[in-house]
Amino acid sequence: MTESIRTPHCLPVVDAGLLAKYDLSGPRYTSYPTANRFSGEFQPIDAVRQLSRRGERGGPVSLYVHLPFCETMCHFCACNMVETRDKGRAAEYLDYLEREIATQRGALGRDEEVVQMHWGGGTPTFLSADEMTRLMETLRHYFTLLPDGEYSIEVDPRRIVPGTIEHLAGLGFNRLSFGVQDFDPEVQAKVNRIQSVEETRRAVDAARNSGFRSVNFDLIYGLPAQSVNSVERTLDRVLEMRPDRVALYNYAHLPTVFMSQRRINKVDLPVPEEKFRILSLGVERLSAAGYVYIGMDHFALPEDDLAQAQARGSLHRSIQGYSTRARGDLLSFGVSAIAAVGDTYCQNWRTLEEYYSSLERGQLPVFRGHRLSADDIVRREVIEELACRFRLAFGESGERLGIDALKYFAAERAELDELERDGLIESSDEAIVVTARGRLLVRAVCRVFDRHLREARSDARYSRVV
Repeated sequence: MTESIRTPHCLPVVDAGLLAKYDLSGPRYTSYPTANRFSGEFQPIDAVRQLSRRGERGGPVSLYVHLPFCETMCHFCACNMVETRDKGRAAEYLDYLEREIATQRGALGRDEEVVQMHWGGGTPTFLSADEMTRLMETLRHYFTLLPDGEYSIEVDPRRIVPGTIEHLAGLGFNRLSFGVQDFDPEVQAKVNRIQSVEETRRAVDAARNSGFRSVNFDLIYGLPAQSVNSVERTLDRVLEMRPDRVALYNYAHLPTVFMSQRRINKVDLPVPEEKFRILSLGVERLSAAGYVYIGMDHFALPEDDLAQAQARGSLHRSIQGYSTRARGDLLSFGVSAIAAVGDTYCQNWRTLEEYYSSLERGQLPVFRGHRLSADDIVRREVIEELACRFRLAFGESGERLGIDALKYFAAERAELDELERDGLIESSDEAIVVTARGRLLVRAVCRVFDRHLREARSDARYSRVV
């Protein structure tokens, strides 16, 4: 086993042949099992019971708030969003959101200390400054937000006015994530997201001047009309602004699942070979600029908390993605939001009508969930190890999980052998290590341990691994 493979900050190697072979569909594993394995047998009363037990157990929590409204729909969007220019809809939504927050807090039966919070969407900054203040005051009324916590929000630079970023800082947010996707005018026109470099830079400058600890850019490769040359120009502008983190997502074209994507003409998408060249360019440019590859589409500057956590071996992965905080209970609010409490996941209704109706009946707006089996817990831990540390130590993990890992995963060995022959991993009776060639394909390694995916024999609803 080479020293470069052991090193957490080892650069990924782009191998076009391997990318083509393993261009499979697969989950991003923000949860295991993934949400499409949740069942309607999990009812609101089950969520109430879990919250009650959570209140007895204690310990810090994370919060997630889903704010679904967007003024316009981006054609690539795969989020649960509501397209509207009617700002009055936000006030109505906040009324129901506050009802859900109060109901969950009542089920908990105790004060809760919050170490992490994220507002996502949709476009959270669709809310006015007063509405964002109202929501934050509600959360602070029912929960204690610890002063050293991580508090982040997604921001569309096109949908802010002067003073918005400063207002977010005043509310207590210390991390921002900006949607960028691509700066090329032709690409922007084809995906219905016109966003200038100048308005993005103004938002970044405001964040820096307001003392935000971290700024993230979301980029997407594989969009219509993209080419190596056009993406290189986008990367030039991105690297000038030097965000602390960059997420370089693969566009998942699933028009049968996401109606907005039906407006994208498949013939406009780059062919697989061009996509691989674009990915290779992205990895090379970000690495040359000093960014560390965290895993599963994410890069960070060496001084950023994510890179520091990876170097220490303390990186974690949860419903909110990569995190420096150990997985704990996640309380979630809003339409489609997914919570993780104890050994369960649960998800809220995905339409406003169903979400509102459930709350009007005095119920938590939960429509499905999953109680993890002992096997689920083992496999969740293994997948997190691989996604965060690029290695799985059989002895150490087996001792922690109370299993003989070699025997437990005997059925997976044949598929792992193929990955090893292709150079994605190195394995022994002691450990599996994801090589530099395998790091961009770590999702393909993780999916070997996904029993639900294997038994379902279908991965049609997932994005491509690369």
